[in-house]
Amino acid sequence: MSQSSSRTPVPPSRNVFKNLGDEIRLVMRLLADPRVPWYLKVLPFGSLAYFLFPDLAPGPIDDAIVIGIGVFLFIELCPPHVVAEHRAALRQTVEGQWREPEVIEGQYTDTPEDEV
Repeated sequence: MSQSSSRTPVPPSRNVFKNLGDEIRLVMRLLADPRVPWYLKVLPFGSLAYFLFPDLAPGPIDDAIVIGIGVFLFIELCPPHVVAEHRAALRQTVEGQWREPEVIEGQYTDTPEDEV
């Protein structure tokens, strides 16, 4: 029996750095949420600990892979409704409605400093 992923679909984007920033903000929000079990919050910290302490395989690639897997598993294992709520809040904050700035017409005159 196949089980569908609990991960909330994210619209595809070509901006890798924006996606990375969104994932970091999502992880920070999930870490602060009391509805996420404490034992799941160990995953991101564990992957960062792997990055900070010397390991057997030299180089940054294995560190990036471990951090990526840790963050992915953390988001996957968090309660789906909590992840969806935080994704929606981030989407609303980041992709909010921008209104055109109001233009105020006016005139000015340049006065010499001794007249002020």
